[in-house]
Amino acid sequence: MTETTYVLAGGCFWCLDAAYRQLRGVSEVLSCYTGGTLPNPSYPQVCTGTTGHAEAVAVTFDPETIPAEVILDAFFTMHDPTQLNRQGNDVGTQYRSAMFPADAEQAERFEAARARAAEWWPGEIVTTIEPLGEVYPAEEAHQDFFAKNPTQGYCLAVAVPKVNKVRAAFSAYLR
Repeated sequence: MTETTYVLAGGCFWCLDAAYRQLRGVSEVLSCYTGGTLPNPSYPQVCTGTTGHAEAVAVTFDPETIPAEVILDAFFTMHDPTQLNRQGNDVGTQYRSAMFPADAEQAERFEAARARAAEWWPGEIVTTIEPLGEVYPAEEAHQDFFAKNPTQGYCLAVAVPKVNKVRAAFSAYLR
């Protein structure tokens, strides 16, 4: 089994983490920071919006169990790629919609996924494709946050609807 990892940012990493953990073939989801200039940033530093980092997830999956296109189409399902530097009430460049390819093949797949998403999202897709730089794991409290905090207000109001969208759209790939 050859696994693949995609680094994707689409708002708060808690939501992406929760949704990807629903999918069969996903072996790991790491909440992380990438795309910035400050080495080893902390959550409070990233939240200032001054480090250049995005809240992201590194999704590791088996493409023989779940196609890469499903991972990418789920990404464009679980967040609104037409919102510039925000997702709902989460505002700032740290919440941008971005994809961070590790190589030219991933960049091509990401471009194709963005083009597919443009066919079913009204408005302009603002998702950027940025070079993958250093990936810094988020603090342990942010890993698998939804499972650890299922009754937390943000999880109920924001994460649950996103998880439900992915569950409905990709039911064939649920655990």
